[in-house]
Amino acid sequence: MNLKGYVDFIAQTDVGQVRDHNEDYLKCVEPLGVAVLADGMGGMNAGEVASSMSVHLMVDELVGYREGTSELVGELSDDTVDMPTDLRIVKHVIEKANSAVFHVSQTQPQCRGMGTTVVVSLFYDNKIFVGHIGDSRMYRFRDNRLEQITKDHSFVQELIDRGVYTKEEARESTKKNVVTRALGVAPTVEVEVHEHKARPGDIYLMCSDGLTDLVADKDIETTFRELGKNLSETAGHLVNLANASGGKDNISVVLARVNKPYPANGGVFRRIINWFE
Repeated sequence: MNLKGYVDFIAQTDVGQVRDHNEDYLKCVEPLGVAVLADGMGGMNAGEVASSMSVHLMVDELVGYREGTSELVGELSDDTVDMPTDLRIVKHVIEKANSAVFHVSQTQPQCRGMGTTVVVSLFYDNKIFVGHIGDSRMYRFRDNRLEQITKDHSFVQELIDRGVYTKEEARESTKKNVVTRALGVAPTVEVEVHEHKARPGDIYLMCSDGLTDLVADKDIETTFRELGKNLSETAGHLVNLANASGGKDNISVVLARVNKPYPANGGVFRRIINWFE
């Protein structure tokens, strides 16, 4: 099913006010409901290599899967048979990207130690399948309320979970950017995946920590309330807010708004309509 018109996407990235290059990378394929965002790390510009390499690999795999031209299903592990197929696919493509990025980091001296955070979304059958590693996030704006639907893999998040920090105190921590998981830094990585039901009117935000370190959730929520009908204005305003607060890091956002239901099996009548859209 072509999702154009059913789910709208907009993506924007900015180098910020301090960095001299952008180690964030993102890509959307709107008709297939695919979006990936990565925030790279590593010296000698290797963070750019990790983020761009991982995004290209994952998008290519997901596009092939959605178009029915890949062999991904046959590669799936028996350990994930209790998951929906699309969720297994998201998990698998992140794991494949991890192996590839790690291999390059071990064989190319200039890339040694590189890695990246990542958040992946696949929209299909009135659902969104999400996978992530690190502290790049996904939020959902529904019924005028913003909710973070991923949990950071970070040192301060572990302290929040233990009750040592409140979420507000964690924002001021000098260790808030220390991640406990990243793609490409080890031969294997634990990928977190979740499935969510999508509703018309939902807006999903994928972002790097260059946004969330400098813009509070309440200000992101206000932006959606005031500008959410225009995704381009919303994305631009969020980037501007981060830059106005110092722009200490690269800033990247992907927005996806659900306009109407997108069931996988809409029947013969629905398929005839799709032919003319």
